[in-house]
Amino acid sequence: MSRWSRIIIITGVIALFSACSQPKVATPIETFKTYTKAIKAKDTTTMKLLLSDATIRMHEREAKAQGVTVDDIVKRETLFNPDQKTVEYREEKIDGDKATLQVKNSYGSWETVPFVREDGVWKIDKAGYAEQMMKDVEENNKKIDDMINNPGGPIPTPPASATP
Repeated sequence: MSRWSRIIIITGVIALFSACSQPKVATPIETFKTYTKAIKAKDTTTMKLLLSDATIRMHEREAKAQGVTVDDIVKRETLFNPDQKTVEYREEKIDGDKATLQVKNSYGSWETVPFVREDGVWKIDKAGYAEQMMKDVEENNKKIDDMINNPGGPIPTPPASATP
């Protein structure tokens, strides 16, 4: 074998290994699909790897308060019912190191699942989801308080579906 042939073969092998050594980063949708498979397989280790650091810390606090393991919390607090036959999703939106994905829950409603990029990897941010829910509840409570404390103000019109 000639010297040039060896150089070409060695260069080709190096290029092949270089291409293989740089893994493709999963998108939020791909992360969600992997999470879905892990739930169905009851693979708690994979589920935890796909959760943000803040979510793991949140689950650790919950586990400590309830006297159970983090694995128990992770298995119990999934984004959908593990018995669901199909899980629908739509509208992946990426904005810098944050992303969202619309996921249909077992009641047929669409929910927004937040993602955060940590160390270049997309992870499900259930802590961010819980934080957003708390903000929404606080905002709704403030609106109710304003209506109660301002009785002379305008009376809100009930939605059309609420009228007899």
